[in-house]
Amino acid sequence: MFNLVIGQYVPLDSYVHRLDPRSKLISVFLFVIIVFLANNWLTNALMVLFCLAGILLSKMHFSFIYRGLRSVFIIVLITFLLNLFLASGGTVLFSWGWLHVTTNGLFQSIFIAIRILVIIVVTTLLTLTTSPIEITDGMESLLKPLKKLKMPVHEFALMMSISLRFIPTLLEETEKIIKAQAARGSDFTSGSLKSRIKAIVPLLVPLFVGAFKRAEDLAMAMEARGYHGDVGRTKLHQLSWTWRDTLLLAAIVLLALLLLLVRN
Repeated sequence: MFNLVIGQYVPLDSYVHRLDPRSKLISVFLFVIIVFLANNWLTNALMVLFCLAGILLSKMHFSFIYRGLRSVFIIVLITFLLNLFLASGGTVLFSWGWLHVTTNGLFQSIFIAIRILVIIVVTTLLTLTTSPIEITDGMESLLKPLKKLKMPVHEFALMMSISLRFIPTLLEETEKIIKAQAARGSDFTSGSLKSRIKAIVPLLVPLFVGAFKRAEDLAMAMEARGYHGDVGRTKLHQLSWTWRDTLLLAAIVLLALLLLLVRN
């Protein structure tokens, strides 16, 4: 039922996997910013090509990413329809009562849908090609200057990494509970809205209880292994910035310049 790939890590030997996690984090952050520069067909095509290049360089199968993101398409569809009927301007293509579809609304809806999809694909590639430990080390290294302000940088990076790691775990647990409840006669797909909400309550209670139990087990395991924050800790793998990482940032800067040059 749930096949989300967000938060999962697939160990492969690819160009993207060998990149330094700091360069990938910086690149994703910059990409999310420059994606808002796209406002026509050419700029959106450039973003899509950049995402396709990232998928090819990561050696991920398109079918695998498609299956993992199918559940997200409903959000993209809702956003598309809202902008399609609420945006105004241009020639009226379709009219039904107070609902109007215009050329400006159609183009804007398509561009926003593409924008959401490329952001989701790029962030998904980050988690698919970077292990939770690498993400933690990369975030801690990038946020290291904030330690001078007495901010718990290591704990923050660890919290974000654990959150990403728990996404597929919670989805798997949700699927198991839904199947168990369905075997006991619960129906989550039919009936009125009120009955569906009532059917979800038996699902949420064991899900939250299981999540708290997992969090407690994780805390006890970390404490039993002598974890006390980053004080006096060493790293098994040292981060190394190479020419590949510089080339990635150069590609991001080049993409930003192209978007600035060809945008309306």
